[in-house]
Amino acid sequence: MPASPGPSSGDYGEEWAHDLRVKFEGLLRDKRMADLRNASRHGSPSPRERASSSDLRVPGSPNPTRPSTSQSSQALPSYSALRNLPKIPTAPDSNDRDAQKFRNLLISLSLTPTKYENPGLLDEALQIIPLDRIYGEAEEECQIWRAQAESMGDGREPEWGYQDCVIRALLRWFKRSFFTWVNNPPCPACLSPTIFNGMTAPSPEESACGALRVELYRCSVQTCGAYERFPRYGDVWKLLHTRRGRVGEWANCFSMFCRAVGGRVRWVWNAEDHVWTEVYSDHQKRWIHVDACEESWDNPRLYAEGWGKKMSYCIAFSIDGATDVTRRYVRKNEAANDRTRCPEEVLLYIMQEIKNMRRSNMSKDERFRLEKEDSREDQELRQYVVACIAQAVTSLVPEAPGSSSNGSRPSPSSSQDTKVPAEQLARETRSAEWLAAQQQNDARRYQPRDPSHRRPLP
Repeated sequence: MPASPGPSSGDYGEEWAHDLRVKFEGLLRDKRMADLRNASRHGSPSPRERASSSDLRVPGSPNPTRPSTSQSSQALPSYSALRNLPKIPTAPDSNDRDAQKFRNLLISLSLTPTKYENPGLLDEALQIIPLDRIYGEAEEECQIWRAQAESMGDGREPEWGYQDCVIRALLRWFKRSFFTWVNNPPCPACLSPTIFNGMTAPSPEESACGALRVELYRCSVQTCGAYERFPRYGDVWKLLHTRRGRVGEWANCFSMFCRAVGGRVRWVWNAEDHVWTEVYSDHQKRWIHVDACEESWDNPRLYAEGWGKKMSYCIAFSIDGATDVTRRYVRKNEAANDRTRCPEEVLLYIMQEIKNMRRSNMSKDERFRLEKEDSREDQELRQYVVACIAQAVTSLVPEAPGSSSNGSRPSPSSSQDTKVPAEQLARETRSAEWLAAQQQNDARRYQPRDPSHRRPLP
């Protein structure tokens, strides 16, 4: 049968999208190299700019393309010729107060995961965690993953390893049995609902436990009028005993628990109003998104596509350094907020500065291993961008006649992207309620909110 000139009706699948992406990457590389060669030969980025650039050369020059020591003898290439060059980490300017302030903030936040290395804290956490229950559930789930992989008959590896199953079991126990979400705490006298009454200064005891701010609530019953203080503790040791809080307390305590059971942990800070956890999977050789508030596992698209949340910066902090992981959570331009805290070159410098601080006392082999891991993650983050472009290009291809009955094609990134949990559909239906509650309390700087809304609050 003669080969058809184009893809048939059933060929718009993953292999076709992968080939399209590879070709697109090749064309993009060729174009960039051509632009750089053109700029180096002619001193201008493109033919349409050569005319304006030639006016800047010294009149009467015998050879315009010949290098000269005079600055005015050759025009500098415009920005359009340099915009595709890799960004070089650059220290923040001493006069750029916003960049300096952002740098100090990130360095301060990078200290958070170092608190999880306290041996006494980890020992106390292990005494609280029901290890027999966690390890039993993990072993059972791990056997299920192995059985599913063996049933395919192609020698594939299980999707998740034993340590991944331990973290998954810990996540279920933490969400369902250990920690409690607090919106408005109940009245300490009559247990009636309370009303937010503003912020107040922390007491010396509260400050000693890391409470930088305290919310004050008044009983809604007029005859009672009792007040309840709600300190926002930052000390994980204190959270082991209070076992309540909101997003910050949940992510802080759960990240420490993951460290206690032997996981490599990242505490992820979002510049808008959220924090969560990442755990490294030795089985899949990548960092896994974990949100204890939502009991969400490996679902980085939860915020941008599930909640409709726009984000600017997502920075992951660990004892090994800091990494800008925004591309993992923001896949489309519509979900991106403007990044105006500092230039991108300065952000790269800050990330490298924090890594150097955290790795200064490591051995050469350990630093080399982490650098390979960083390179592998950077490639993963780049693939998200390329996959998003390929998916946009694929969506422009008209539907071929006789295609699948539902009129859809597999996503070109489906083989490399993370899977969406089965319960995601139900959570997306609650995103509008969450956003409405957030807008209603926008006037309050530290508005309490429950992103899951799983149960009525007292």
